[in-house]
Amino acid sequence: MPSLELLGQSLLSGLFIGGLYGLLGLGLSLSWGMLRQINLAHFALAFLGAYLTYQLSEHFKLDPFLTMLIIVPGFFLIGMAMHWMFAKFKVTPFNSLLVTFGLAVIIESLIQWIWSADYRKLESPYNDIKFQVGKLFLPLPELMTLLIAIALSIATWALLRYTHLGKAMRAMSENPKMASAFGINEPMLALLLSGAASAFAGVAGACLALSFTLAPSQIYAWVGVVFSAVMIGGLGNPLGPLVAGIVIGLSEAATMAVTAPAWAPLVSFSLLIAVLLLRPGKV
Repeated sequence: MPSLELLGQSLLSGLFIGGLYGLLGLGLSLSWGMLRQINLAHFALAFLGAYLTYQLSEHFKLDPFLTMLIIVPGFFLIGMAMHWMFAKFKVTPFNSLLVTFGLAVIIESLIQWIWSADYRKLESPYNDIKFQVGKLFLPLPELMTLLIAIALSIATWALLRYTHLGKAMRAMSENPKMASAFGINEPMLALLLSGAASAFAGVAGACLALSFTLAPSQIYAWVGVVFSAVMIGGLGNPLGPLVAGIVIGLSEAATMAVTAPAWAPLVSFSLLIAVLLLRPGKV
């Protein structure tokens, strides 16, 4: 058995990685649950955002967090363009899976062409900042990622629940034809929602760059666990991926600390299978 100090630090790391799972799953949950688009390109966009953060910080000396002021609006426009294309060609939910997988491959190839397949690591002044609480250490980049994930998830949930815009979006996702009959501009709201989902991918990418070494092939390493967080948390639920991601992250961390790291990947899919068996109508 590990020491209490090691177990506590492992669980803290699991909490932070769970926040990143939730942040990566936020945009995917909205596009899948409310637009009926299974957007595999979401992960490639997140890594593109990570590489852009790396480029802007390393070569143009911008603060990594300030790069979001450039990346997020650009990704918002990319998301709107993607939805316009899907709407124009009437892409079905299943076909969106195939189309966005192709887009993910294209983006991965673009990343390799520009930055090569070599590993890249963003060196920022935040990397060396750690807060100590007792015997535990809280790295600033991971802590900021968790706080950003919580803030965005709560803000999105509040917007969808309490504002007229959010209620219109929920009505659109439930019944687009009925919503249009009541005067809701369904095409415009869908464009805004798709843009917001891609913008969230850009934010997640900046957080990825702050904490992880980057390589184009790693795009697909995140797909399984984030898909699990989205499905366990519930499609279209902004808070769901965050809660599920934290549960998965803590479970993986405890598994690695108590047994062996090789067992950790089994956690997310075991939880997903349990949810599918116990709550088949909720996913």
